[in-house]
Amino acid sequence: MRRNSFIGLFGAVWGMAGVLLLLGSAIWRLTPMALDAFSHPFAWHHWASLIVIVLGMAYAEGYRGFHKAFSPRVAARARYLRDHPRLSHVLLAPFFCMGYFHATRRRMITSISLTTGIIILVVLVRFVPQPWRGIIDAGVVVGLAWGVMTVAVYGLAALRHEGFPYLPEVPDGSN
Repeated sequence: MRRNSFIGLFGAVWGMAGVLLLLGSAIWRLTPMALDAFSHPFAWHHWASLIVIVLGMAYAEGYRGFHKAFSPRVAARARYLRDHPRLSHVLLAPFFCMGYFHATRRRMITSISLTTGIIILVVLVRFVPQPWRGIIDAGVVVGLAWGVMTVAVYGLAALRHEGFPYLPEVPDGSN
């Protein structure tokens, strides 16, 4: 294996693994809080809210956010990194794969804005009392779990198969 192809493959795998670790860490931290909600008494409106929020987050975060947008883009950027390795991109591969740098201006603004919005929501949800916080966190955990699965599936497809149909959104015209 050529040195450049080894470095590119390492960067792609490191990028995918870093994103999966970030998502997995969030699942690990939120699951106990979601489960703690069930130690509080649930009325009918708690159960109804749980169903609506979990299904809503599965659709909005899991399907629309991860499956249709984030995961294919992360995989496409990992593939691009494999094929066009640069040392700085390889070292910061998870951030590269998430579109924080060496991306189109629109992609970088979207990635940073989305991350900022998520951080603000995380801070605000910490002030919500149980069982409501746990209900919200249950929905987030479902969405994140969907995200982990789709990042892994798209990542394997991008690195194994030619003709991966998604664009990496890089500024150098390799889209």
